[in-house]
Order: sequence, then C-alpha cells, then structure tokens
Amino acid sequence: MPKAKLRACTILAEFDQAQNELVGKAVVLSDGKAGTVEKLWLDELHGLRISIRGHEGKWPVSTIKFAEQELSANVSERPGPFGGFRKRLFRSAT
Repeated sequence: MPKAKLRACTILAEFDQAQNELVGKAVVLSDGKAGTVEKLWLDELHGLRISIRGHEGKWPVSTIKFAEQELSANVSERPGPFGGFRKRLFRSAT
C-alpha cells in the first residue's frame, strides 16, 4: 500500500474513533458553553471541530475542558449518595 494511502486510512480511522468517543457525550468548553456533541468535522484549516446541540457554530476539539466519561461496567465501584461506595452499602445491607 502506498504511504499516502496508508496515512489517509490512518487519519480516517482516527477520525472515526474520535466520532465514536465524542458524539452524544456531554462536554464543557473553555468558554463556558456546555451541551452534547452533535457532530464532528475534519477541517483542513482548523483540524478537528465539533458542534454542540443548542449552540450555533463549530469549535476546535481542543477547547473541550471536560468530556463525559464512559460509565464503567462495574457500577458498584462508583461513589454512592452517602460518600461510601455502593459495593459497601450493598454488602452491609445483606
């Protein structure tokens, strides 16, 4: 495979991965705007850009200050409402 084609495939694969990781996730931008990522673009002048549902415009992905993380498969490890871990709360209840 020619080097140019390999680079292009790598870029498209990374773009697809970024789309899967960001679209539908809640984000907060460095300027205070917050919402759910609606779409990603690959802009030849600015790089990767995002749009946020409810806000007009496109922002560089680098302005994301916080992005919602995937929920872990093991929900019991997350802190519970009383500061303890749910796992401990469930164990003490049985």
